[in-house]
Amino acid sequence: MSAVSKKPVRSSSGSSTLFSRPDLSLVEIVPPRYVGRWIMGVLVLGLLVLIVRAFANAQIEWNVVAKYLAAPTILAGFWHTMILSVLAMIVGVALGLAISIMRMSDNPLLVIVAFGYQWFFRGTPVILQLLIWYNLALIIPVIGIPGLWTAPTVDVITPFWAALLGLGINQGAYTSEVIRAGILSVDAGQHEAAQSIGMTRLHALWRIVLPQAMRVIVPPIGNEFIGMVKMTSLASVIQYTDLLYSAQNVYFVNQRVIELLIVAGAWYLLAVSILTPLQLLLEWRFARGTSVVRVR
Repeated sequence: MSAVSKKPVRSSSGSSTLFSRPDLSLVEIVPPRYVGRWIMGVLVLGLLVLIVRAFANAQIEWNVVAKYLAAPTILAGFWHTMILSVLAMIVGVALGLAISIMRMSDNPLLVIVAFGYQWFFRGTPVILQLLIWYNLALIIPVIGIPGLWTAPTVDVITPFWAALLGLGINQGAYTSEVIRAGILSVDAGQHEAAQSIGMTRLHALWRIVLPQAMRVIVPPIGNEFIGMVKMTSLASVIQYTDLLYSAQNVYFVNQRVIELLIVAGAWYLLAVSILTPLQLLLEWRFARGTSVVRVR
């Protein structure tokens, strides 16, 4: 079938044209079938059915799940998890801001120190760092200020402090790159304009650059915070009574392993479900007045 005539025709204005327009009325319109999409849908649905069927047929006592969902031990573990997450992120953001400024400094010594910090803490596993902090007494038996105050390290570095130092300092290495990327996203003219009106470099960074960089910094920092909530589960290896450690203590006694893991998983999901909308609200707050407000 050919709907195109190759003979020259004359237009209504009298001028000749090389080809006439194709006659679209003769073209059969075939709707797209999306075969691959249907196949993937069936595969995903089948996988979900298998997962649900496995849980339905498993020997899970759901009454035990309901019993321990609001048990005091579990609630205390959840509370400890959230406290550790918030404090570790505060430490991580503070360190990340300092390290990012050092990386962009004109002082080569500061740049080397900042780069070495990022290299070490991004290059070693978090669980290894936690174990080092927890066993710091084997390296430094006594800590303090000579002449003013000293104490055995084993009494000072409790599981909480070891977890806070390990997670917070490790987080600082990653956060520093996020903040540096946000600062670099601000146009260099903003720095020059701030300095032209007499602002120091740090003053301009704090008053002009950082507020504009926040719309770039907030989404990945929010993502890191949600990751931190789950990463606190690593603190169970140094006996910090977080949510997972509390669940383990219970199932070591009653042998209901899967039930208690489901309880812990439910609380982690609840925490993420609360934090995600808060992250979106914060993104919207810092994206106001820009043309890239796409908070979904």
